[in-house]
Amino acid sequence: MLFNNSASSPFPRSRPPFSDSVRSRPLNEVSLSEPKLAEWRERAIAFEQEIQKAVIGQERVIRLVTIGVFARGHVMIEGDVGVGKTTLLRAASRALGGDFARVEGTVDMMPSDILYHTYLGDDGRPRVEPSELLRLAETLPVFFFNEINRARPQVHSLLLRLMAERSVTAFNRLYRFPYLQVFADRNMVEREETFELPAAARDRFFMEISMGAPTDLEARRKLVFDPAFQDMDALLDRVGSGTVDYREIGAVARTIQDTVKASATLENYVLNLWQGLTKPASVDISLPDVDVSTLVKGGASPRGLATLARAARVRAWLEGRDYMTPDDVKDVFFEVMGHRIFVDPIHALRGDEPVSQLCQAVFDATPVP
Repeated sequence: MLFNNSASSPFPRSRPPFSDSVRSRPLNEVSLSEPKLAEWRERAIAFEQEIQKAVIGQERVIRLVTIGVFARGHVMIEGDVGVGKTTLLRAASRALGGDFARVEGTVDMMPSDILYHTYLGDDGRPRVEPSELLRLAETLPVFFFNEINRARPQVHSLLLRLMAERSVTAFNRLYRFPYLQVFADRNMVEREETFELPAAARDRFFMEISMGAPTDLEARRKLVFDPAFQDMDALLDRVGSGTVDYREIGAVARTIQDTVKASATLENYVLNLWQGLTKPASVDISLPDVDVSTLVKGGASPRGLATLARAARVRAWLEGRDYMTPDDVKDVFFEVMGHRIFVDPIHALRGDEPVSQLCQAVFDATPVP
């Protein structure tokens, strides 16, 4: 499920960080690996600032993408046509200093279309060459699959392997993508000739982010009347190339996960949220006109909660801490967990509303440490 983003978290902020044995020193005062993390945090903030030169009025979306990048997770972005999704990803790719590849989903697309490029040579004979995705395999940090739900399930299966293993087999060899992160968007307006992603494929996306038009009046004015925002190439030239080195992000991401800690109190808080999501009736959660005992049919798996913890750690790091707080969990909760909660089909007809209500009820019912 997808949820609309605003400039702030969808939940009210909790009180200041709780007192616990995990309360730690700032990142610039701790061990050998953590000063480098402090330096990388400055680079991450600079990364966001570079993207904001090309994409305005989307600070929260940019922050969520940054969390996805430094957690090494694949991201689904949903938004209307023309809100700047491609500009955002091209700007991120440029700031990462790597290549950018894009493919358009179509109803007649086959898996081979992602891997092979066919054409007629000068002699009139057919030629088969590796696709852009394969040619850029070793230097590609961003692969954008536009309108992914227009592609058939066979294509989704190939993408699932690419996302899960960062490798594919073609031309009798194994291609590895050491730096790859997949970004995709779905056509949410048209329903004809579209194929919904299976649960397994959606679960591979670290986040699902909703990107709408900015609400700030000055940002809207610039987007409509400033000619600079009508020339994408010139706009992207504003973005500094290689603000962060995409080849180092994997090591940084691992260090973040090893360094940012969760107290026993925070761990229990997340486990209590999990209980409320999977068995809401067991913690006395009720929703109007909904039988919560039959509402949730699947999702909110251990992998989903582990992903939530990964995202919360990166969020804490970006805030300059080496410990997690409930605010870190709340701030990324919808984007990480919403699409991993599957409800009874009769309630799914109401779209995002049942899951949104359930998540809010779970947070309301779970005491904040």
